[in-house]
Amino acid sequence: MGNDVLLYVPNVIGYIRLILLFVAFCKIDHPNWCLLFYIISISLDALDGIAARHLNQTSAFGAWFDIWIDLIGRGMLWSYVYNWGYFMIAIEWTVFVCTHSQAGGKWKSEAQQAPLIVQKIMEKNFKTIYGVIAMGSLNILPILLYGHYYHFFRDHFYIPSLIVYLGIGLLWAGRAVCLLAECWFIWIHIEFLLNEDGNTISKSSSNTSINDTKS
Repeated sequence: MGNDVLLYVPNVIGYIRLILLFVAFCKIDHPNWCLLFYIISISLDALDGIAARHLNQTSAFGAWFDIWIDLIGRGMLWSYVYNWGYFMIAIEWTVFVCTHSQAGGKWKSEAQQAPLIVQKIMEKNFKTIYGVIAMGSLNILPILLYGHYYHFFRDHFYIPSLIVYLGIGLLWAGRAVCLLAECWFIWIHIEFLLNEDGNTISKSSSNTSINDTKS
């Protein structure tokens, strides 16, 4: 069954990330501790990718698990800061279902037929200016909003509110770009399901016609 994959170093790092997120959730009313454990967790996200490549321990489970952990963390912050934050993370979960139920670990290859803006975001595995903006806003915006909710940056780093608002505005712009890509992935999955239904209906109609002819 490939159970050895569960003990791959990148996936063990993932388990540690989950524990850190659990501690962050337990301390969510204490921003100093919550942000400390949360930021350590997302920092390890880069480490598990490096470990996977250097140890040749890439896996479909690991790719899925990594994104799943990210969604758990971001969902925690979105849902805590705003009542409507649920809808933000719901979109991300929907994209996760759409991409991984259809293409699994190879979902990124679908972007080859995507609109230009989506291709630019995903080009070179997000290592372009568009990808950095989109992924940066996806990961940093919830942290910034959570910190601003508690006036963390003003009280601890003496950052003027205007600067914080400017950063939030720029990240929202990046998040809007990211939303375009998310909507595209949702739409192509809907098209995939409709095509599947169309094929099923066609086969059913053909079988019915054959049976009628034999009768």
